[in-house]
This record gives sequence, structure tokens and C-alpha cells, in this order.
Amino acid sequence: MAQLTDDFNDTVNGNTAFATVPDPEAFELNRLQVTWAGAQGRRIVAGRQRIILNNARFIGNVGFRQNEQTFDALRIEARPFEHAAFTYVFIDNVRRIFGDDSAQGEWDSDSHVLQADLDLPVGRLSAYGLLLDFHSAPAQSSQTYGLRWSNEWQAGSFHPRLTLEAAAQSDYRGNSAGFDLGYQHGELAVRHDRWTVTVGGERLEGDGVRGFSTPLATLHAFQGWADVFLATPPDGVRDLYAGVSYSTRPWPAQQPVVFTVVAHDFADDGGSADFGSELNASVRFSLNERVSLEAKAAMFEGEDPRFADRTKIWFAVEYRL
Repeated sequence: MAQLTDDFNDTVNGNTAFATVPDPEAFELNRLQVTWAGAQGRRIVAGRQRIILNNARFIGNVGFRQNEQTFDALRIEARPFEHAAFTYVFIDNVRRIFGDDSAQGEWDSDSHVLQADLDLPVGRLSAYGLLLDFHSAPAQSSQTYGLRWSNEWQAGSFHPRLTLEAAAQSDYRGNSAGFDLGYQHGELAVRHDRWTVTVGGERLEGDGVRGFSTPLATLHAFQGWADVFLATPPDGVRDLYAGVSYSTRPWPAQQPVVFTVVAHDFADDGGSADFGSELNASVRFSLNERVSLEAKAAMFEGEDPRFADRTKIWFAVEYRL
């Protein structure tokens, strides 16, 4: 990835007087993997690879950034029964978005990820365990165990989808701190014709010293696009949000134009201290099957001196080979 200008702080260029945009110039091997696939959903992937777990809230590829997050890992999958699937991942190294020139660009890891997925008549249930041990960043080591359930059904011309998730996190291996923190999330989305309305709430607990952490997540996708809460505050964070999206009839190149608006209200995990509010808006459409355009904006208004007002605007062009 090459920069067109260096008038920003990319986290390694030393331009700390400018706003931070963590997209350093980087030329490195992103993915190199070997895959074997067999019967009953058996699959083994070894090497540098992309890993996205569920909705990327705990493990993702941070695809929004120019330098994608990938993993030197071994992934084993199996579906021994028609409605049950199991996944195990050993992570030896985390290739983070900051690149090789950053002290935080690579995390030496001895981490294990396990997940079981069950397709039930009443939805999909996922149970997971994340045993994260980072030799390069021991303060980020933790063990997290969680359950996620989601179901979508049809009610006439309406298509509701409900998602519920809860997790518990504590210290692990090289992390010398002691903590027990929780995570809760609930979301209801209703699709009708070309409209989708979403309401939800997400709560990451804090104990006054440390907040519930998700160091391998695709963080930009959660708690507002202004990236105010990339690290959970010590007093936790509660995000109540509501959004609406509209997809036009296919145009141009037989592709719809998608408009999205989302509003967030942030507070501490108990809801007693107001952190601020944020409004997000985006429009995305494809010129053809290979080229897509997107414009996004995020406007955050802080109510706590720790979280300053900020406005961010993006324009992106994506070309798929």
C-alpha cells in the first residue's frame, strides 16, 4: 500500500501534530495459505490467512483499513453432523494493520480459538472460547467464553432478525492483572421490501481499571465509525443505536444504491455517565461488477472531556479482480 500524501499521522511516520489515520505505507505478504478439504465439512487451512469469527466482533480482518489484519495460523473445521459444525484455530502470529515498521505491527501469539455452531429449528446457536496469549502484548491477553444466538423469520412481507449474545472475560496466561468482565449485545433488524430498520444495544463492562477488550476485532464496524471507543474505557461503554438503510432498484450496472444512516448514544456501562452521541451516514453503489464507490461520514459530539468532538469523511473506490 502506497500513500498519496503524508500529511497525517499514520502511527509510524512521526507526524504527531496531524490527525491519526492508522494506514501506514506497507509492502508485505498479506496471505499465503495451503487448504485441504474433505467430506463432512472437513477443512484444514495452514499459513497466513484471513480469519473472521461470526460478525467479526471478537476476531476479524479489519478490512476497512488499507493493510488487512491476517493471522499465521492453523484452522481445522469439521461438520460431523448435518446441523453441527466445529472450528479450532491455533494462532501463532497476528499480522496487525500497523505494518512491519511499527512496534505493534506484529504480535507473537500462543492463542487458541474454539467454536461450536448448532443449526436449530429456532435459529443458530454458537458457543465459543477465545484463549488469547500474546507474548508481545501480555496486557491484551485474556480468556473469553460466550454464546451467540440469531434467528430470522418471515411475518408476511416483513423479515425480522433477532440476535442475542453474551460473554465473560477474565485474565489469562501472561496478563498479570486480575479482572472479570462481561459483554452483552442484543439487536433487532426488520427488513421490508427495500427498507431495513435496526435497533440494538451493546454493553462492554469496565471495573474502573480496565474495560472488556476485543483486541483482534474489526473495531471500525462497531460503536460508531468515528472510532472513538477502539479501546473500552475503564468504566466500560454502553452503546444504544438505531439505524435505517434503503436499497434502490438496481442501478447502474444492475446494482442497487444503498443508503444507510445510524445514530448512537454512548454512556458508561451502567448508563449513568453520558459519553456523547454520534451520527453515521453512508452511500454505496457499483459502477459494474468490478468497481464500487462509497462515501461515508461520522460526526461525534462528546459529553465527557475524555472523548473530544470529531468529524470524519471518507471516499473510497474499490476494484475487484
